[in-house]
Amino acid sequence: MNRKVTVVGGAGNVGATVARSIANRELADVVIIDIADTKAQGIALDILQACPVEGSDTRVVGGSDYALSAGSDVVVITSGVPRKPGMSRDDLLSVNYKIMQDVTANVMKHSPDAILIVVANPLDAMAQAVYRLSGLPRERVIGMAGVLDSARMRTFIAAELNVSVENVTAFVLGGHGDTMVPLPRYSTVAGIPITELLTPERIAAICERTANGGAEITKLVGTSAWYAPGQSSARMVEAILKDKKLIEPCSVYLQGEYGVNDQFLGVPVKLGAKGVEQVIQITLTADEKTALDKSAAAVKELTSVIGV
Repeated sequence: MNRKVTVVGGAGNVGATVARSIANRELADVVIIDIADTKAQGIALDILQACPVEGSDTRVVGGSDYALSAGSDVVVITSGVPRKPGMSRDDLLSVNYKIMQDVTANVMKHSPDAILIVVANPLDAMAQAVYRLSGLPRERVIGMAGVLDSARMRTFIAAELNVSVENVTAFVLGGHGDTMVPLPRYSTVAGIPITELLTPERIAAICERTANGGAEITKLVGTSAWYAPGQSSARMVEAILKDKKLIEPCSVYLQGEYGVNDQFLGVPVKLGAKGVEQVIQITLTADEKTALDKSAAAVKELTSVIGV
């Protein structure tokens, strides 16, 4: 029996990108669930018809009936209202929380053994909502944030130094928003810390652009980004289905790690078949710890509003 991945909100731009990436890589059969029933069916059919071009035998179906998703190994939740220009992720809090309530109930009814990847914004708060609503252990509810934020930082570093992105690693911790914490000391080019390759001014500019990466695209396009978030989500799915033990920054429920208790926050973790298999703790400077605490406080403020 093939593995199964369901993408909730799959008729949207992010969800469709996730679904197509999984199908192209032949990672699992894909189910696209969306309240826009016929659109979900159409996008599923379009992706299915692209599979022969890619040489993929992935089966893809779509619709609004969660019964299609029964027995999924991984469920990616991309549902929610996207950001508009001038709107912060925080503005989305109440409306997207209501969506998470409905989605989580349906997902748990049909796929109680799945690992859940949450992509809806505000990311950390929505991941915590899904965690509370699902009743799942913390290893099986993961927010997609740091993979995307680190990819953006890698892009800017590679462009600044005119090197291949394959040589660049970057770590971005904290909440998925303006208070995220890029870590230049742990960001490298072919193993060389960027602190030895760039001036403090250029590093500061890269960190600032990384933190505002989503807003920059929203301003240009008129809605949230979708290619990079979709690819980042698919990378997490692949790590789980292939049990890769991949270390990436993700938003996870912390219980004392980094001095943070009982809330979601972006930190480096090991992704494998069980979901989050290890929270990796790295040494932070006093300034980095202060920035991370500030980011955690910003997330806490949001989760307090919706009581999760």
